[in-house]
Amino acid sequence: MPSPRGFPTNPTKYCAADSGFQRPPELGPQESSQQPVGPPLGSQAALAMHRAGNLVAPCLTSSASATARWRASAAGKMSPTPQLFSLPEARTRFTKSTREALNNKNIKPLLNTFSQLPGSENEKKCTLDQAFRGVLEEEIINHSSCENVLAIISLAIGGVTEGICTASTPFVLLGDVLDCLPLDQCDTIFTFVEKNVATWKSNTFYSAGKNYLLRMCNDLLRRLSKSQNTVFCGRIQLFLARLFPLSEKSGLNLQSQFNLENVTVFNTNEQESTLGQKHTEDREEGMDVEEGEMGDDEAPTTCSIPIDYNLYRKFWSLQDYFRNPVQCYEKISWKTFLKYSEEVLAVFKSYKLDDTQASRKKMEELKTGGEHVYFAKFLTSEKLMDLQLSDSNFRRHILLQYLILFQYLKGQVKFKSSNYVLTDEQSLWIEDTTKSVYQLLSENPPDGERFSKMVEHILNTEENWNSWKNEGCPSFVKERTSDTKPTRVVRKRTAPEDFLGKGPNKKILMGNEELTRLWNLCPDNMEACKSETREYMPTLEEFFEEAIEQADPENMVENEYKAVNNSNYGWRALRLLARRSPHFFQPTNQQFKSLPEYLENMVIKLAKELPPPSEEIKTGEDEDEEDNDALLKENESPDVRRDKPVTGEQIEVFANKLGEQWKILAPYLEMKDSEIRQIECDSEDMKMRAKQLLVAWQDQEGVHATPENLINALNKSGLSDLAESLTNDNETNS
Repeated sequence: MPSPRGFPTNPTKYCAADSGFQRPPELGPQESSQQPVGPPLGSQAALAMHRAGNLVAPCLTSSASATARWRASAAGKMSPTPQLFSLPEARTRFTKSTREALNNKNIKPLLNTFSQLPGSENEKKCTLDQAFRGVLEEEIINHSSCENVLAIISLAIGGVTEGICTASTPFVLLGDVLDCLPLDQCDTIFTFVEKNVATWKSNTFYSAGKNYLLRMCNDLLRRLSKSQNTVFCGRIQLFLARLFPLSEKSGLNLQSQFNLENVTVFNTNEQESTLGQKHTEDREEGMDVEEGEMGDDEAPTTCSIPIDYNLYRKFWSLQDYFRNPVQCYEKISWKTFLKYSEEVLAVFKSYKLDDTQASRKKMEELKTGGEHVYFAKFLTSEKLMDLQLSDSNFRRHILLQYLILFQYLKGQVKFKSSNYVLTDEQSLWIEDTTKSVYQLLSENPPDGERFSKMVEHILNTEENWNSWKNEGCPSFVKERTSDTKPTRVVRKRTAPEDFLGKGPNKKILMGNEELTRLWNLCPDNMEACKSETREYMPTLEEFFEEAIEQADPENMVENEYKAVNNSNYGWRALRLLARRSPHFFQPTNQQFKSLPEYLENMVIKLAKELPPPSEEIKTGEDEDEEDNDALLKENESPDVRRDKPVTGEQIEVFANKLGEQWKILAPYLEMKDSEIRQIECDSEDMKMRAKQLLVAWQDQEGVHATPENLINALNKSGLSDLAESLTNDNETNS
C-alpha cells in the first residue's frame, strides 16, 4: 500500500538499486517481499538519503525508473566493470608461460598469455621482463647448462621481435649472465653474442642495446688477463669493431694519446747481468748435453758482434721511445735515441740471416706440426738475446716499430703540440734511416721483398686515416639531401612553329646538333625505318662464303689460318646462326670440345644447302665500269671517304693502336656495361678486347660506323692523339 505522499513503502530497496547496489543473487523476489517493514516514514526517507547520497532525489521522484534500472541490472544488461591489472598474478602466469616456452622451445605460450592478460601493453611488457630475469636467476642458481641460459635469451629476442617485451631485455639478461658465470662459461656465452651481431645491428635492437653491449664488453675486458686471455680479448675487440661503425666516437682515439702503461721491463743493473759469461767451462768439466738441447746442428750461428750488457741495455731502451714518441722532440732524448738506433741497426746490418737457415727452420716446424706462436709482450731475458737476433720475425717487429715511429714524427697530427717540430737535420736522418730499414726488411727472409712492399703500402694507406682523423672523423655515411626540391622556374611553352622549324624546309630542331641531323635525314621517319639500308645483318651466304671456301680440301688452307679459329669471327657467327639458321636449335648427340670444331661442322652443313656462288664472266663493259669506279674513288673528296663505313683492315690496324685504352672509349661508342663486361670475359688480350669493341660498334652502327664518327668519339673521350693518328691514316690511305 503506497504511503500518503507517494513515497515507496521500502525506499531503501529502490535507492540501493539506483545507487548501483546489487542485491545478492541468492535473495529472490519472495524473500525480498517478505522482509519486515522498516521504521516510520520519516526514518525510512532519512535512511534512503543516507545510503543513496545524491541519488535519493530520483528515487523519491520516480520509483518506476528505479524499478526498471534494477530489473535491467538483474537481467545483466548493464556493462560489467573492467578487470584491473594484477602484478602478482601477471608475473606468476608469465613465469609459468616462460617455463612452458622453454621446454617446448616455442614462444607461443608467451604470446597467448600476453593476449589474455588484462592491462595496458607497457604494464604487461615490464612484467614479462621481470619474469625473464626471475627464470634466468633460477637457472643460474641451479647451475644449469649454458644451453638453457641461451634459450631464455633467445626467447627474449623473439619477444622483442613479436613486440611483447622491451628491446633492452636481451641485453640486460646477457649482462646478468656474464656477471654471474665464470670465465670459461663466459666464452661460450660470448660466442652466442658474436654469432648474433647481425641481430644487434638491426634497427630494432641497435639503438636500445649498443650501450649495454659496450658496457658488457668493457666489464669482460676488466676481468680478463691481457697475457693469459689474449685470444678472448681480441675476440671482444673484433666484435666491437664489427658492431660499431668506423666513425663511432667511443672507439676512436680522438686526441692521439699513447698507451703509456705499456712498459717493457728489462734488467737495468749491470752487476746482475749474466751476459759475457761463457758456459763452455761447464761443458769442458764433463757436462753431457741432454737430448733435446741445442746441439751442433741446431745451434744458431754466433753473432760477429759480441752481445754484451751494453747492447742489451741500448736495445731494450729503445722500446720506451716506441712507447712514447714525443720524447724524440727533446734534444737530449733525441741524441740518446739516435745513438742507440745507430748501434742496433748496425748489428742488424752486420749480422744478416740467410734464406737457407730460415727455410730449414720453417720446414722443421711444418714437420713437427708446430704453429707460429705470438707473444703479447717481448721476452727481455738476457739468455734469449742471441736467439732473438737470429729470429726473422723478431727483427721484423723491431724494424716495423721504427717505421711507425718515423711516420708519426713526420706526419701532421691535429693534436700534436706546436713545439713538436723536427729540425732539418732530424728530417734528413729519418729519411735516410727509413730507406735503410726498408732495405733490411727486404733482405730479411723469408719473402723479404714482398713483406717490405706490403708494409710500405699499408703505411701509405695510414696517411689517409690520419687525414680523416685530422678532419674530426666525419661519418662515412652520406646524408640524403632534404626532400624539399628547389622551385622550378616556369618556362613559357614553346610554340609549335618554333619546334617544327620555319621556312620551306620545315627542319625540326631537337635541341642538339647531332640529334637534329639524325632526325632530319629523312622527311618521313616511318619510311626511313623500313628502308633496306637499315638491314645490318648479313645473309648466311655472304658471311660464311669465306669459311666455306676454306673448308674445301682442294683449297689446302691450313687450320690456323681458317676464319672459324678466330674468336671474334666465331662470336659473330653464333649470333648470326641463332637468328637465321634452323640448325642452331636442332638437338644433336654429337659433342663438340671447342667452338671452332662446332663452327666447322656447321660450315659443312651450310655448304651442302647453300647454292654454289655463280661465276660471272667479265666483259669489256664491266672492265670499263670498274675503271670508272676506280677513277671516281681517286677523285673523291676526303669528306666523302670519311662517310664510308670503316673496313676490317682499318679496324685491325686501329685496334692495335687503341690497346689498353679501349675501356675509356667504350662509353662514348654507346656500349652498355653488360657488353663491356662480356668483352672482358671473352679475352684477356688488350688488343683483342679493342678489336671486339670496334667490331661490336660496327655491328651496332652499321652504315654509320664511319671513321668520322669514330674520330668524334675519340675526341670526346680525351684520346685526341689517337684521333689525330686515325685522321692521318685515312688521308694516307686515300
